[in-house]
Amino acid sequence: MYDFNNLKKLKNIGESAPESMQAFKAFDELALKEGAIPKKYKELIALAVALTTQCSYCLEVHRKAAIKAGATNEELAETVFIASALRAGAALTHGTHLFMDK
Repeated sequence: MYDFNNLKKLKNIGESAPESMQAFKAFDELALKEGAIPKKYKELIALAVALTTQCSYCLEVHRKAAIKAGATNEELAETVFIASALRAGAALTHGTHLFMDK
């Protein structure tokens, strides 16, 4: 399902909805640029989100960007465990919906 050649098809989406694509690109660029939160940390956050949403495309794009921004293997590994803990925590807390009040 995840064929990275599919990313080339983003051009088709952009051509079919150019204003929306431009708005998305501008928003994405603004959200991830250097700011109060450094670029490297933003890319690590993006990786954690991509790990929880399990988007292979996002993982690859943001992995490369994080490394380019100076992320180390240790930081990448800690990001994996942060995402894992949050995902597990979400399953645990959503489990409370399974029980009827006593």
